[in-house]
Amino acid sequence: MLSKNPIIKSIRKLFLYGFLFLLALSMLAPFLWMVLSSFMSELEMFSFPPKLLPEKLRWSNYTEALTLLPFDRFFLNTIVVTLFAAAGQLLTCSMAGYAFARLRFRGRDKIFALYLSTMMIPAIVTLIPSYLIINAFGWMDSYWAIFTPLLTSVWGIFLLRQFFLTIPRDYEDAARIDGASEWTIYWRVILPLSTPALGTLAIFAFMASWKDFLWPLIVTSRNDMRTVEVGIAMFHSLHASNWQYQMAAAVVVMLPIALIFFFTQKYFIKGITLSGLKE
Repeated sequence: MLSKNPIIKSIRKLFLYGFLFLLALSMLAPFLWMVLSSFMSELEMFSFPPKLLPEKLRWSNYTEALTLLPFDRFFLNTIVVTLFAAAGQLLTCSMAGYAFARLRFRGRDKIFALYLSTMMIPAIVTLIPSYLIINAFGWMDSYWAIFTPLLTSVWGIFLLRQFFLTIPRDYEDAARIDGASEWTIYWRVILPLSTPALGTLAIFAFMASWKDFLWPLIVTSRNDMRTVEVGIAMFHSLHASNWQYQMAAAVVVMLPIALIFFFTQKYFIKGITLSGLKE
């Protein structure tokens, strides 16, 4: 009977919302600290006890951070890599997903299971073999070295394959009656109906490529081929940390990801919702 009391319900709801607010605040705290510390001076960064708010907003940290290192070149490199990686994953994953979902060939399900099994292998395990292959091709310090391993994704193949299974076959049968080939069905029937899933894959591919740090650090040695994530780490040296500049650069680098996700989140949510596990 107490659970039906409106006062008890209100108190429970208040505690629940309070807990969720604290949980969300704990997740946002590092980002809030990053933004606030980007406006601090070097003395404020290392003051004790630590300051939560800067005495004054030092906008000069942003201009100095972006001019001390060639961040215009870093951003250009990152944009080129992310565009090629996203476009490559959309093409290769959609073609493989269509083959696993619609085409009939010997060993299809076993090959798909083998693909999925590679998701259990840590990425760090394939780091050295990938490096040796890139080095053997002579692609070090080039765009090819950075984005070639990102041109496909097992998770992207799985996502699109599951989404393609939800599309009724009536569309394909109608296209085949009109004389459409498999390529025409894939390109003009399946892909236009798969915008939510394709948008989801594009968002994940963009974010993964944009925030990638370890691989670009390994395959590049020249400053003109560095990406933004590697550029942020270059503020640290043996004699200086430059935390305020690193935080300012990190805020600028984070903005494109936040904006893209904010304006395309409907495709993300819809794509995840509709890509159910269907056999």
